[in-house]
Amino acid sequence: MTTRPAARRGKAKTASHRRTERASRLLEAVTAALEDMKAVNVKVIDVRGLTDVADTLIIASGTSDRHVRSIADRVIEQAKTHGVRPLGTEGAREGDWVLVDLQDIVVHVMLPRVREFYALERLWDAGAAQSLPEASAHAAHSS
Repeated sequence: MTTRPAARRGKAKTASHRRTERASRLLEAVTAALEDMKAVNVKVIDVRGLTDVADTLIIASGTSDRHVRSIADRVIEQAKTHGVRPLGTEGAREGDWVLVDLQDIVVHVMLPRVREFYALERLWDAGAAQSLPEASAHAAHSS
């Protein structure tokens, strides 16, 4: 009987490990999509412990409503290639702020003026936010 609970613990750890690996690969794919589409000022915020809604919040800017929609479309496309279908998307029609809910990762793609107005980074503790080096370098060069 003692081997059975240990086996269950091993399976639970394995399932948890697989989920963590899958989430990590999805995060890499999403950030790569943002970089490929030249999203500006990308922030990745670890919100574990702050909310049960998601583990990671990503905030990025696009240069126009068309760019915002294209970035969000690429994020969705990349998520689907990793077997994740969005739970929902909001704002794609207007294009000034598109939210993509990928279960453990929520992506906000916004026009700079909308992003400045809502200041989501400050709401989610800007101290936990990390810039992607490539996106920051791109933003610095395009200024």
